[in-house]
Amino acid sequence: MKRVDDFRLKFGQKEYVPIMVGGMGVDISTAELALEAARLGGIGHISDAMVNDVSDRRFDTSFVKDKTKLYKYNINNLDKSGVKFDLDVLAEATRRHVGATMEAKKGDGLIFVNCMEKLTMNGPRETLQVRMASALDAGIDGITMSAGLHLGSFGLIADHPRFRDAKLGIIVSSVRALQLFLRKNARLNRLPDFVIVEGPLAGGHLGFGLDWAQYDLATIIAEVIQYVKDEQLNIPVIAAGGIFTGSDAVSFLESGSAAVQVATRFTVANECGLPADVKQDYYRANEDDIEVNTISPTGYPMRMLKSSPAIGDGIRPGCESYGYLLDANGNCAYITSYNRELALHPDGKNISVMDKTCLCTQMRNFKLWTCGHYTYRLKDTTRRNADGTYQTLSAEHIFKDYQFSVDHQIALPV
Repeated sequence: MKRVDDFRLKFGQKEYVPIMVGGMGVDISTAELALEAARLGGIGHISDAMVNDVSDRRFDTSFVKDKTKLYKYNINNLDKSGVKFDLDVLAEATRRHVGATMEAKKGDGLIFVNCMEKLTMNGPRETLQVRMASALDAGIDGITMSAGLHLGSFGLIADHPRFRDAKLGIIVSSVRALQLFLRKNARLNRLPDFVIVEGPLAGGHLGFGLDWAQYDLATIIAEVIQYVKDEQLNIPVIAAGGIFTGSDAVSFLESGSAAVQVATRFTVANECGLPADVKQDYYRANEDDIEVNTISPTGYPMRMLKSSPAIGDGIRPGCESYGYLLDANGNCAYITSYNRELALHPDGKNISVMDKTCLCTQMRNFKLWTCGHYTYRLKDTTRRNADGTYQTLSAEHIFKDYQFSVDHQIALPV
């Protein structure tokens, strides 16, 4: 009976444990979590979501405070088009976060940064370019492009000295998306170094509509692997979404996947950035406590716990402090919904916005509890304490359980 450890992910002449820990923001996939994955020979992700705020928390900078002070005059203005990010500050925040992580890296694994294209930041092209280039400047091993079709992303850093050195990959949810990317980027003569195929059981934003249950990761990834083979492309294909045990992972590795990306079980790791009380909410969740809804302003459905405090909240848009989802014209779907409710409640009291949420503020405050489909199984991976809480686990324990377990067994903590 095979284990994940019987396989290896190959990048050129180097081999890695074929386990990739997904990039969860905002700072949920912490540097500490990514460093453990790399130390153990796999691949870890940090996220650059709201990197200015992450820098403030980690390095005592004042980027968010300074931005708030600069645009304080605009807080009650419905027009947010003038709220811009300082690109030099954005670059510095990215270099701080990435650089400190890379300096602490040990072991033979890799650390990538997860870069969400839907963080448009009232300057989609300029801000994305700065985030990617600054991560490369700071020595990141690779960049995973997520939350988008990535059609122009590689071109933004084509002139960077590390463009052909760092590992660059994309997340897709269909063979068509991969075909479109390759067609649009053919002129660069630069294939992605890896392709992550994310299925409908993943956490957070999904590459599917509300009909997600009609799709199946095994079917989609088989189509992608066959396409890569038919086109004679040397691109490792990585399976993601709903891979809960080492045996789940082995089934994809035996079917041709080069590695697996996992995240749900690491949300409750000691090294994960979620607050301790929120981790307990994840442990307590039952299957009917999890839903896929459309409250994200990005336009993508999201999987989350129904008890997330962000659902139905009517918080004032925090664009002057954050503003990561402002499009190129300063618009955000949450602002539209909030202003509609404000018109109905001019005193600003008792506002509840059910159809959208202020993703920036809620994620920053850990009030939006995104999760994978199998979150309700987390309670079966640990032991319950005498006080009714659940024992959290080390990232090493979870990683090695994936790496060495067989027969769908899950190693409980001592």
